[in-house]
Amino acid sequence: MWPLAGPPDIARPFDPPPQPWRPGHRGVDLGGRPGAVVSAAAAGEVAFVGAVAGRGVVSVQHPSGLRTTYEPVTGTVAVGDRVDAGSPVGRLDAGHAGCARPACLHWGLRRDRQYLDPLAMLGLGRSRLLP
Repeated sequence: MWPLAGPPDIARPFDPPPQPWRPGHRGVDLGGRPGAVVSAAAAGEVAFVGAVAGRGVVSVQHPSGLRTTYEPVTGTVAVGDRVDAGSPVGRLDAGHAGCARPACLHWGLRRDRQYLDPLAMLGLGRSRLLP
């Protein structure tokens, strides 16, 4: 499910780099308001709550092997907490580099070291043809 309430506001889409070490946008930015409740997109266990590069981050490990991340967020959960889809995990902090909205949630998804489009969790990801 969407991690922010209300109609989705995709401020910046997933734009992965051509190689893992190159720059790119490894998630989706969703426009929001400072202090908005951030919810888990799916059920899982909180794997990380803390600061990364000066921004609050919450990560949830899902039984499927996927991990979602939410930033900049002031976490309201603790590592090891079990969450359901829609359970609050934190509150959205103001600002986010590269986003013109008052607040933007960077929502990331990965399997192991591979970053994926979080919109794929909702059946909305970009389609790609494979050889």
